[in-house]
Amino acid sequence: MEDPDFPVLEESQRIDFPLPAEANADGIIAAGGNLSPGMLISAYSQGAFPWYSQNDPILWWNPDPRCVLYPAKLHVSRRMERRLRSGAFNVSSDSAFEDVIRSCAGIKRRHEDGTWIDEDIIRSYCELHELGLAHSIETWTESDAGPVLAGGLYGISLGRCFFGESMFSRVTDASKTAFISMVRTLADRGIELIDCQITTPHLQSLGAEEISRADYMKILKELLDYPDLRGKWELF
Repeated sequence: MEDPDFPVLEESQRIDFPLPAEANADGIIAAGGNLSPGMLISAYSQGAFPWYSQNDPILWWNPDPRCVLYPAKLHVSRRMERRLRSGAFNVSSDSAFEDVIRSCAGIKRRHEDGTWIDEDIIRSYCELHELGLAHSIETWTESDAGPVLAGGLYGISLGRCFFGESMFSRVTDASKTAFISMVRTLADRGIELIDCQITTPHLQSLGAEEISRADYMKILKELLDYPDLRGKWELF
């Protein structure tokens, strides 16, 4: 929940987060504030991201270790390669951002009560999308009524990094198709690191790995010293 007394930071404004070493044992580095553009850009550029329960203060995380994926290490199984070649899905980018984030919010996940993607998150990331910094990848199936959104993901792009936030799937392999297609395409455009934040078996199966927070911060500093892939993405 946003703090109504905290100043709204415009896109060009920045705020300093605590040093990574000040995070607690769980990886929480700060609490409070809001999700204004300058606040979110400040967070990602300093290794932090928001994750909290509905009606609770915003918690900012910088976990150790950090889950990342190097595009060159993407792992695609033979079965999944066949699935990609089958043409089961059409893939697009930035064509349904709000639909994707709302779909991510609506997916029930094991071991989670409700969703952390509340209306504040949706509004704020849609604003970043309008600024050309938040992006979505969509997968579609065809029906008699036209294209149907089957899966997708969204995240933030800064420098040569993509910070993945959430993904959803209504059809088997729909989110995997979105993720694999994105990683391969962004690698061709200079992206060198996909921040996956928290380790899951699903991400590990795709080639994600854990690195120390110290290594992550060093790599982040280097990769943010490049122009952003800004604007509406037309990757496919």
